[in-house]
Amino acid sequence: MRQPNILVLGASGLIGRFVSDDLRARGFRVIGVARRLSPAQKMSPLDIELPVLSLDAAAVTRLLREHTVDVVVNCLGVLQDGPGSDTQAVHCDFVMRLLQAVGDSGRAIRLVHISIPGTAEADRTAFATTKREAERLISASGIAHAVLRPGFVIAPSAYGGSALLRALAAFPFRLPDKEMAAPFQPVAVEDIAATIAWLAARDIDDASMKAVSWDLMQSEPVTMAGIIKQFRLAFGTADWPHVAMPSFMLDLGVKLGDLASHLGWMSPMRSTAVAELRRGVTGDPSAWIAATNIIPKTLAETIGRHPASIQDKWFARLFLIKALVFASLVAFWVVSGFIALFISYRAAAGILSAHNFPSALVDPITVGASLMDMSIGVLIAFRRTSALGLVAGMIASLGYMAGSAILAPDLWIEPLGALVKTGPAIVLMLVALMTLDNR
Repeated sequence: MRQPNILVLGASGLIGRFVSDDLRARGFRVIGVARRLSPAQKMSPLDIELPVLSLDAAAVTRLLREHTVDVVVNCLGVLQDGPGSDTQAVHCDFVMRLLQAVGDSGRAIRLVHISIPGTAEADRTAFATTKREAERLISASGIAHAVLRPGFVIAPSAYGGSALLRALAAFPFRLPDKEMAAPFQPVAVEDIAATIAWLAARDIDDASMKAVSWDLMQSEPVTMAGIIKQFRLAFGTADWPHVAMPSFMLDLGVKLGDLASHLGWMSPMRSTAVAELRRGVTGDPSAWIAATNIIPKTLAETIGRHPASIQDKWFARLFLIKALVFASLVAFWVVSGFIALFISYRAAAGILSAHNFPSALVDPITVGASLMDMSIGVLIAFRRTSALGLVAGMIASLGYMAGSAILAPDLWIEPLGALVKTGPAIVLMLVALMTLDNR
């Protein structure tokens, strides 16, 4: 009997990437599909970049037939509505087209859908309600399916919320006590992959596996404080004193995170993330364990009893600092340009005049340099153009340094050392550029 062909939708995400690699290691032929894959994620010619969410049902049907797909694993999901993110489009509209495509393919296909734990009565966010609506659509479709509801996923990689918890463990502060006490049942990503492999190996005609919904998480109750404590043991920070963050700071962080999302940054501190955090992550994994005989890894087994590696520590420490780095660079360029153009224009122009610049060029150069500085700050602020802004900022800074060395060398020894400080600013922009990747 041949191994089934598996199509993983969302193969660039935390779950999708791990599942694709794990299933291949088990001998399955896995077609990994994502809207965008980083160069490091293109590990196989079967990893395909496609505008998944814009595909109509006919295009998805052709994809299923072309690769003779036996199992579809849908890991697609977005946390919050915003530019380029639409929970209704991703969680409901696409699922409707996917279900139609499975029905039109003429093949016996099992759908494995990644959802969220909890109950409809507790759903308050667009993220949760659309996820639950997708479950209802799948249940009513009549196709063979398994809805998996993982708890808080712990994986070797870390994005979003899983990265945030690592960062909290690496610093001497914590979330407010109410949030720390929220139930937060974890699951190892290895257990999710093992479950999908188990389902893929089942006969699709097995009536007992025709339609299942399982909560995937460890059985023992765990709070967010418990998860962070385990990370602190790994990072060696368990004995540090930890100060509780005031609630207003968390709320401020949420507002800033929502603002950043409109600029294209996927901050883990957004309103939906905190709302889901406060609701907690709970479920009943007994049906899953009984059916598959998979014993979920404990928290200690998942995070590990061994010390974190140096790259783990660096990532955790830099995760929160990264936001501060980018915010400071945006402020540096925008504010400096604004001051030169609107507040201290005469002083800025006077520097050029004092160094014998032609009077006809003083105003154009002063205005142009100020507008350039502000433009660099705006470019850095938007995620899509941030790399361009950082490179432009480094080039502009080097240009200022070189131009001053040639035309006004005395500026290098002025008391406040403005030009000398440009060097560290270039280094900071280089650090920002090196940490720009999310995946």
